[in-house]
Amino acid sequence: MSFKFRGEEDLPLKEEEIVAKLKETAKEGRITCAMAQKIAIDNKIPMKKVGDLLNQMKIKVSQCQLGCF
Repeated sequence: MSFKFRGEEDLPLKEEEIVAKLKETAKEGRITCAMAQKIAIDNKIPMKKVGDLLNQMKIKVSQCQLGCF
């Protein structure tokens, strides 16, 4: 599955690149909810997809704005 950067509809963002962004942002196996949402929004990726990738990577979401995590 491919995703696209905002404003670059012809250049798909590969799942591996999203995974790399998440790994780079996550510290000690955790990422804040706000940062996960920012990655999703900035790259026009469904938040559900980001959540699924985080689960696969065993990265936990912290500081959830909804109080879920």
